[in-house]
Amino acid sequence: MRYLHILTIIVFGFLLSCSSDKPDFTKWVNPFIGTGGHGHTFPGVSLPYGMVQLSPDTRTLGWDACGGYYQSDNSILGFSHTHLSGTGIGDYGDILFTPYSGNIAFNDTAKLNDYYPSFFNKNSEKANPGYYKVVLCDPDTIIAELTGTTRTGFHRYNFQPGKSAKIIVDLKHAIYEQKILQSELKIINDHELCGMRLTEGWAKRQYVYFHAKFSKPFKAKLFANNQVQNVSQLSGNHLKVLLDFGQSNTNEVLAKVGISAVDYEGARKNLETEIADFDFDKTRLSAQKSWNKHLAKIEVEGGTDDQKTIFYTAMYHAALQPNIYMDADKRYRGQDLKIHTASDFTNYTVFSLWDTFRAYHPYLTILEPKRDAEMIRCLLKKYEQGGFLPKWDLAANYTGTMIGDHSISIITDAWFKGIKDFDAQLALKAMLRTTVYDTTGIIVHHPAIWEWLIPKSKLYNDSLGFVPCDKEVFATSKALETAYNEWCIAKYAGNLKNLQVQQKFDARAERYKTYFDPVTGFMRGKTSDGKWQEPFNPYYSDHANSPYIEGNAWQWLWFVPQDVNGLVNLMGGKEAFVTKLDSLFSVTSKVQGENASADISGLIGQYAHGNEPSHHIAYLYNYIGQPWKTQEKVDQILQTMYKNSPDGLSGNEDCGQMSAWYLLSSIGFYQVCPGNPVYTIGRPLFDQVTIHLENGKKLTITALNNSGDNKYVKSLTVNGITRQSPFFEHSEIINGGEIIFEMDKNH
Repeated sequence: MRYLHILTIIVFGFLLSCSSDKPDFTKWVNPFIGTGGHGHTFPGVSLPYGMVQLSPDTRTLGWDACGGYYQSDNSILGFSHTHLSGTGIGDYGDILFTPYSGNIAFNDTAKLNDYYPSFFNKNSEKANPGYYKVVLCDPDTIIAELTGTTRTGFHRYNFQPGKSAKIIVDLKHAIYEQKILQSELKIINDHELCGMRLTEGWAKRQYVYFHAKFSKPFKAKLFANNQVQNVSQLSGNHLKVLLDFGQSNTNEVLAKVGISAVDYEGARKNLETEIADFDFDKTRLSAQKSWNKHLAKIEVEGGTDDQKTIFYTAMYHAALQPNIYMDADKRYRGQDLKIHTASDFTNYTVFSLWDTFRAYHPYLTILEPKRDAEMIRCLLKKYEQGGFLPKWDLAANYTGTMIGDHSISIITDAWFKGIKDFDAQLALKAMLRTTVYDTTGIIVHHPAIWEWLIPKSKLYNDSLGFVPCDKEVFATSKALETAYNEWCIAKYAGNLKNLQVQQKFDARAERYKTYFDPVTGFMRGKTSDGKWQEPFNPYYSDHANSPYIEGNAWQWLWFVPQDVNGLVNLMGGKEAFVTKLDSLFSVTSKVQGENASADISGLIGQYAHGNEPSHHIAYLYNYIGQPWKTQEKVDQILQTMYKNSPDGLSGNEDCGQMSAWYLLSSIGFYQVCPGNPVYTIGRPLFDQVTIHLENGKKLTITALNNSGDNKYVKSLTVNGITRQSPFFEHSEIINGGEIIFEMDKNH
């Protein structure tokens, strides 16, 4: 058996080397980046935008359990099939498989233990796109390998010859403490089982069905509340099954598991459609090819090996979500929790829009504009089925998490970049309904929404003209983001020749000025009597009771991306603006407050790269004639806030946003204001980057005289024309072309 396994590995390696003449970009991906620190990523298996994320779970509670795995842990609870990448809240962890050898631990009443954590050899862990391997110490050694397809997870377990081979399938296990509302387990025959569960967690109603097939026959024991049941089918809220495959000299057990949010039939069809046999290595090779095809869309030259690894890992992380959320037969569970069949779009979930509108979706408009349009059609379908556009969609649930209505930003940005493959009038209708601050007419009793997360105040619309901080938590942050969203609506409506809407929202977009205090020089909370909230401390952050969310006055001062010139004027002109901006990066890095947000991380002064409100700030120097300072700050962030190590992210990955910032910035440019299709330059990290555009053309970005010391841009040429300003438009690059930076050590 061992000789056969070694031969298989040799043959598989040969197939990988001969499968294509193209470079293997997957060798530059390190899935362990972000699994330490507070990155909250997972190292397991998923395909680009895949519905399955099959990964080891090492912990289930605490902030650093959001991805189910933490790098410093030394035991594994098992391998579950759904995970979130880099979020600040935990959920999922569905359908846990735990391989086990020897005798299962029973107590005197023949009850099954809750968990069977196995220590593992840290040095044995291996993760590549589409593949994960670890050696468990049970105490008997078990080699666990994972791969998969879009909707199916594939397990391969090698138990010691002559030892028993067992697998526990656990429907109680979850990341964080979801409430089990319903669950079922059914033994179909001695090779197959299926089950489902409905949970209430961050997603208030999350359905998952699974169908599993095994390469060897098993004997099964079903457990309810850890008590053995002599039946072949169970319903309850604490269900597990113990599968015993016996022992032999060829103790390899393979399991393929299809999942669905629709029904049992969907899970079975997904499995049978995507994995027809038990050829693990063929599936692994196919997964690697899928990732190689995606990563090959951008080729980088120059830079260090670590920089290349960080870059391609960022591409990898950016394609882990949003997740396809429909079956192979195009059925899906919609925002009304009913079953639908898709016609002209792919249904997705996991839209972390407060994060991803900033850099992830602008990145997508360059690399995959058709997918971006498809996601917009998906968001509009969620509006039709649920009543409004989601803030943070999870498993067809309105979680209501975070602030702003950034579906509006994503739609507007796509439209002005020529991505228009969606119903324009429906989109405007959805924007207008979603931006209404009160909940009149919204389905607040929808079973998939937490009502307390929907803002209740009508004061902003009907009375004061601003959001009072004594009536609304996070009022100033909400108001600044609302002003930006309403600028997007005005711009979009104007392009559709709806002048009435344009004029209304142009005026409302100006309301950001209401919150600026010229005495302190900050955006502040204003109480309902029109006075500034006291006391005021710009370093203070209180996540439970503050006019700011996930930040303080230093970080939120700069969120006026739609009107940087207006902000400059508010602050007293360019000289005052520069002085304040310099101060942001140089004042103390301490944040005050008993409940200060842990998201305020990656600090350079009070600039917080570990959280999204700061992500555009380094580029603001370009607007006031000091681009060399942008180049200095961007270089500092690229060099210090990203590493090729488990703690290589300065904050939560946030579903691709942290990575998208790196991708765009290391290429050499960034979009400060989604909705305004203009990019501004930073500091290109690589000597040459080639982006293979979806239309078959190429965009090449070249940095001449590039080095660690030469971080300043001496000249910029776009498609043969030398630029005097550090800006260019999306239309200049989306049909291919060339951007040339000439670098220098002096600014």
